[in-house]
Amino acid sequence: MKIKSLLVASTMVAFAIGFNSCKKVTEDLKEYETTFELSGDQAIADNLTEDAHDVFMEAAVEKNIAGNLVAQPVESNLTLSCATVTVTPLNGFPKTIVIDFGTGCTSANGIHRKGKINIVLTDSVRRMGSRAIMTFDNYFVNNYKVEGTYTWTNTSVPGTRSWNRKTEAGKITAPDGRYWLHSGNRDVVQTAGVNTPLNLLDDIFSITGVHSVSNAAGDTRNITVLEALQKKTACANIDKGKLKVQGPSHYAVIDFGDGTCDNLATISINGRPARTIILR
Repeated sequence: MKIKSLLVASTMVAFAIGFNSCKKVTEDLKEYETTFELSGDQAIADNLTEDAHDVFMEAAVEKNIAGNLVAQPVESNLTLSCATVTVTPLNGFPKTIVIDFGTGCTSANGIHRKGKINIVLTDSVRRMGSRAIMTFDNYFVNNYKVEGTYTWTNTSVPGTRSWNRKTEAGKITAPDGRYWLHSGNRDVVQTAGVNTPLNLLDDIFSITGVHSVSNAAGDTRNITVLEALQKKTACANIDKGKLKVQGPSHYAVIDFGDGTCDNLATISINGRPARTIILR
């Protein structure tokens, strides 16, 4: 009888170990999938933020409020297309800029936008210490709704052109209604095109910093720039650099590529085979 009891106990222990092991594997896989999803969400959020930057810079140059320029035609018209840009007051700062895409149009670089971007600017965009606060009014990019407050602070010193960009209460809603929240700080340095201020097509920016992203269920991942992101104005998306996305007991790496202009990135967890995602 004692032997039988021991056998039963051993079987129960083995079952419990097996059950707990399977449960942990299932929980790990669930966490991995959450990390994959939030990594893709962050990649999209980053690209939509860079797109807002492109629109802002083009409008500033077109309206001669970028800094130290005489009014001349912008040598590139990538983003504004059907947009109406109004600046008030005409003289002095602060200025309010409204970039209105109306019911929507597709720009020269193939991106569809509708709604309004509102910006309050304290001084010329490229002047040291200037600040621009951007908000959105029913604004969509390729059917992704963009919300939140983006604050650009010019941190340039002689010989450089740079900004700190703070995202607060960022929210992206996908075309299927799913949404995610994002916030953080990024430092943006212009690495090419400084000497050709009217030609935006040769502008290249290097981006570093930290961020966080959360889904509707409250799951959150913290993101650090592992290798500086690169955004060329001539490219619709971030084309180079890596992000590290920290999970509970693992991490993912988002790789934006080798500098080729495309709309793809890859995500891998703990060095496992990567998945390819479409940025927008």
